[in-house]
Amino acid sequence: MTPARGPLLIAALALLWGANFLWIALALRGFTPVQLTFGRMVLGTAVLLPIVLVRREHFPRDIGTWAHLAVAGLIASSAPYLLFALAETRISSGAAGTLNATTPLWTLALALVLGQERRPTYGQVAGFLLGFLGCLVMFSPWQGGGLDVLGGAFCLTAALSYAVSYVYMRRYLTPRKLSPLTLSASQLLPATAWVALALPFDPAPGSSTPGLLPWTALLILGLFGTGLAYVINYALIRSEGASGASVVTYLVPVVALALGTTVAAEPLSTSLIAGAAFVLIGVVLSRHHSAGWAHRRRHGRTHQQ
Repeated sequence: MTPARGPLLIAALALLWGANFLWIALALRGFTPVQLTFGRMVLGTAVLLPIVLVRREHFPRDIGTWAHLAVAGLIASSAPYLLFALAETRISSGAAGTLNATTPLWTLALALVLGQERRPTYGQVAGFLLGFLGCLVMFSPWQGGGLDVLGGAFCLTAALSYAVSYVYMRRYLTPRKLSPLTLSASQLLPATAWVALALPFDPAPGSSTPGLLPWTALLILGLFGTGLAYVINYALIRSEGASGASVVTYLVPVVALALGTTVAAEPLSTSLIAGAAFVLIGVVLSRHHSAGWAHRRRHGRTHQQ
């Protein structure tokens, strides 16, 4: 294993996950949020399934495991993916990427509530308060032109959904000794089915045909930002461990903001920059004092995005 392997994997994954928010914004120029989410998961599954088959890994065979996978697929993939797509019809991709970074804060909060973490330390409390302050600064309710409330709420709900999925999978799926790759592929199958159920109710435009840019963005988002990102994530965890891999959490919002500003020409306000800084500092504090619990199980997502 070369010394540069870890940093290269971290850089690749941060770029893939951070760029996902830009690809969502571009794909939405031709697809509805439901269409985008469905296409993304179909393409991601198309990447993972052949790898699982080539490696001759076995899918679960009992109904109980598939039932838990169906729940995990809903809260770890289909729901948050759709929520972020809905959010980006109202807010910038950079803002969405920044709010996605609150996932570790939600995860730690759930761990404390459920008794899976001991009483909070001063660092954790400070992290929570700074993360909350960051979100408040981004929304800026005291002045006009702040973050759209509904769009921001979609993002925060998606981040909470990711957090719930970590807790759920740790309790019901991790003990079943499925490999991370098989778990991801198995999870995406019911997740795709969940979104397929919503397609008949999607108010898609009847006559518009997506152009080259939305199609390209969707293909990149599905094949690379979803499918390949899962593979790199697990290679990174094997190489650097969960603690080392968690560095990506801090880089994703930076990449999302940078790409949104430079490629999509999204406005970069002072409140957005300040809010992002508070959120990231809060995440650093909370994670440093929580012994890395929040990333013992990492999605796709997951996100992170």
